[in-house]
Amino acid sequence: MKNQKTKNVRETALELLETIEKSQSYSNLLLNNAIKKNEISQKDIGLLTELTYGTLQRRMTLDFYLNPFLKGNKKVESWVKQLLRLTLYQMVYLDKIPDRAAIFEAVEIAKRKGHKGISGMVNGVLRNIQRQGLPSLEQIEDPVERLSIETSHPLWLVRRWVDQLGYEETKKMCEINLTAPLQTARVNEVKASREECLSLLEEEGYEVEASPFIPVAIKCLRGNLANSQAFKEGLITIQDESSMLVAYALGGNQNETILDACAAPGGKSTHIAENLQNTGQVISLDLHEHKVKLINDNAMRLGLSNIKANALDSRKVQEHYEKGSFDRILVDAPCSGFGVMRRKPDMKYTKKEEDLYHLHKVQRNLLAAVSPLLKKGGILVYSTCTVDKEENQHVVQSFLNESADFEGDISVRERMPKAITPFIDGYELQILPQDIGSDGFYIACLRKKVQ
Repeated sequence: MKNQKTKNVRETALELLETIEKSQSYSNLLLNNAIKKNEISQKDIGLLTELTYGTLQRRMTLDFYLNPFLKGNKKVESWVKQLLRLTLYQMVYLDKIPDRAAIFEAVEIAKRKGHKGISGMVNGVLRNIQRQGLPSLEQIEDPVERLSIETSHPLWLVRRWVDQLGYEETKKMCEINLTAPLQTARVNEVKASREECLSLLEEEGYEVEASPFIPVAIKCLRGNLANSQAFKEGLITIQDESSMLVAYALGGNQNETILDACAAPGGKSTHIAENLQNTGQVISLDLHEHKVKLINDNAMRLGLSNIKANALDSRKVQEHYEKGSFDRILVDAPCSGFGVMRRKPDMKYTKKEEDLYHLHKVQRNLLAAVSPLLKKGGILVYSTCTVDKEENQHVVQSFLNESADFEGDISVRERMPKAITPFIDGYELQILPQDIGSDGFYIACLRKKVQ
């Protein structure tokens, strides 16, 4: 019976990998659906997640290892290639699964899905690898190209990062991108303290600890906090530590009116609302009605009544709100998401370099649209979950060059948690995934001049 279940897990992983590559769907959404649809047992969810994400994360490395053994098989069907990747991933990276078991399962799946020729080919390729060993990455002479294959990041992207950050930082970032992130949560201080939340979660059987970087953050070492009583009762919100820094940068005093221009699913809006102690008003905008519902649902769960969510394109915001209506504005802009690759490994293979230049325009347009709505002396925060200068520093610099009434706000340092100040450069903050083990994030804090 155990064999049948394991087989089910591997076949489910294979189907997921196929769907992700063909339809360019998000792996995290597909994985959750597959777990429900195939009734994957609790103990097998970990293996399914590991096989799917691991094979995706290491795809370029696995192909480098496979290619010499596929030379005589020019037209390998897509699902067969995925099956070989999936099996090789187990052989190379998973200690607990013996090679013979992984190969046996692959051949069985090949028999069920294909014909005898395919199962024979799968068996032959995998046994050859077993006998001959893997080709060495050292044969790649160019260090940047080697890093690209070794860490499974497209060469154009690694080259960009090496140009912008240097080789060593890029190497660290590429390597950490291959590891699974820890789940973190933000404490709703309107309802409870961090100490109270930690005690409640420990009583529920979760292994948790206080974040050393962010005063309202909790790290979860074991368990899924989204299933906790603390979450259901609105004491915590699942959010990455870097993302929590945005509300610190923005600040906020009681009874202020604040605009969150790209708000769904509401993590930052609810953090801002909590900082206002449920006073004032946070206007949270998103393009899509169903995403506005997510913001409202989150606000309700957390017991926040000072959030007003509307479905609206933020580029048309001036048609709906007066100039100078807001004390503070947050533009958490749509971006490439290169800072969250650990969570969405498939994005490495779908993004293109030209996407960054298109996004740069969208980001500039958003800033131009919302900035007139800020009061004089008010604060505007621009943030992204990416690490590329084209979408970060270049966007903010262009905006400042064209907006004489704005300047960088270096007082952001005073609002930030102490442990984060080493990463602040003037009015800007760039967190790389290796800095505090969180998502890659960029934050710029600007102020509207009073004169």
